[in-house]
Amino acid sequence: MANSSAQPWDAVVIGAGHNGLVCAAYLARAGKRVLVLERRGVVGGAAVTEEFHPGFRNSVASYTVSLLQPKVIAELDLAAHGLRVVPRRINNFLPLPDDQYLLAGGALTQAELQRFSAHDARQLPLYEQRLEVFADVLRAVALQAPPNVSDGHWLQMLPELWRAGQLGRRLHALAPALRQELLDLFTISAAEYLDRWFDSEPIKALFGFDGVVGNYASPYAPGTAYVLLHHAFGQSNGVKGAWGHAIGGMGAITQAMARSAMAAGAQIRTDAGVRRVLVEGGRAVGVETLQGERITARAVVSNLNPKLLYEQLLGAGEVPAATRERMANWRCGSGTFRMNVALSRLPDFRCLPGPGDHLTAGIIIAPSLDYMDRAWVDARTHGWSRQPIVEMLIPSTLDDSLAPPGQHVASLFCQHVAPQLPGGRHWDDHREEVADLMIATVEQHAPGFSASVLGRQVLSPLDLERIFGLVGGDIFHGALSLNQLFSARPMLGQADYRGALPGLYLCGSGSHPGGGVTGAPGHNAAQVILRG
Repeated sequence: MANSSAQPWDAVVIGAGHNGLVCAAYLARAGKRVLVLERRGVVGGAAVTEEFHPGFRNSVASYTVSLLQPKVIAELDLAAHGLRVVPRRINNFLPLPDDQYLLAGGALTQAELQRFSAHDARQLPLYEQRLEVFADVLRAVALQAPPNVSDGHWLQMLPELWRAGQLGRRLHALAPALRQELLDLFTISAAEYLDRWFDSEPIKALFGFDGVVGNYASPYAPGTAYVLLHHAFGQSNGVKGAWGHAIGGMGAITQAMARSAMAAGAQIRTDAGVRRVLVEGGRAVGVETLQGERITARAVVSNLNPKLLYEQLLGAGEVPAATRERMANWRCGSGTFRMNVALSRLPDFRCLPGPGDHLTAGIIIAPSLDYMDRAWVDARTHGWSRQPIVEMLIPSTLDDSLAPPGQHVASLFCQHVAPQLPGGRHWDDHREEVADLMIATVEQHAPGFSASVLGRQVLSPLDLERIFGLVGGDIFHGALSLNQLFSARPMLGQADYRGALPGLYLCGSGSHPGGGVTGAPGHNAAQVILRG
């Protein structure tokens, strides 16, 4: 097929996930001619709401709001395009052995913690203040390209030196002890960091869970402290550290982004997958769709995991050797098993019976760091943990549009499972077996839960890869390890959202600052593209 337009587009964006939509909206608002191509029949990528059982809708993959950048929400006027976020009434609910529990959120956390440890209750405000200092540093650097470490003429390096200087001044403003502690947070385990602050297992489990969310690792693994911090720099409705729910599910976020982009003049095509990036004279000049249409553009912008971009949409001879080697070693795989369930009624937890605000929370079934560690070890040897980590949300407690009256939907974000099963086994043969285990795990804490399940949607790591392009089920498009962060994300020389070829750009979660529904990579890539 011929090019759909004789005139090249200013930018063609591969993938209508949230970062691709954010990038397209900013480019279109700047007057650029932008085309977004999406392989699936719906925009949103992993942030999408779909009916999974008759009458029941839910956020299919991503499932909660906190990391979405306020600047993106405001500048794209997402509220005017239909986005409404409501807060959880309680942030987290942690069922514990012996019919105990811990509730967390705002001032409630300290009062709850007093039941377990007076020392930890005193420590909590100091810990939160310290983490907030570091989260502010992350917030400040999240919306700008990091220094791009690469070879080049000294004049070309001046912008990078300027960015490095800005970062240096920000870090220098911290007291020396805080600079040391921030460095520790990038390198040590979540368990080691939490042991510095707290004695009781429940509070360490509550915070340590954020160190393994989407991260196929033990909380005792070096680097998990940073993943904990990554989840701490979010906010909802202006409240730092708060978690919220988008009315209509996570798809409401991306639908608002799509409407913002189209209102600014961007065009979006669904059922329009890209077969390959077109390269002429060593430069990316457009794309070829699965239907054979060739579309030329001055900028080709990829919202894909960089491994998919470089290994599937470009020929090996078109990708520099250093990039090929980096992608061969790009670590993906988050040990995630995702379920959505239709419920005839609300679950009734043995430790805290009856309805209540705790059912609006993130319900974390992982009572200790040792429990999380055993789950990871078991997954590595067996393929999945026989005592898994489960976070359950019941968004219909905040949003009655998702289920029929009196009934509910629940999101189950489950870990740990091996992205690739050992022993040559295949996820398609074990999906339902593991789903039964996840339901039974909730049942142990909420008797009768299994009987209330009317229907379920089950997504193994392989399913997440097939449907959403999450390689190995990796929700971050690449592990948030020290060697895959900041100027090394996705690799040295490509930290400024410019890909391995002229005319090629990266705007997805595989670029700085990483995963989660933030909009930051899309925002930052657009600014780089507009600078030329």
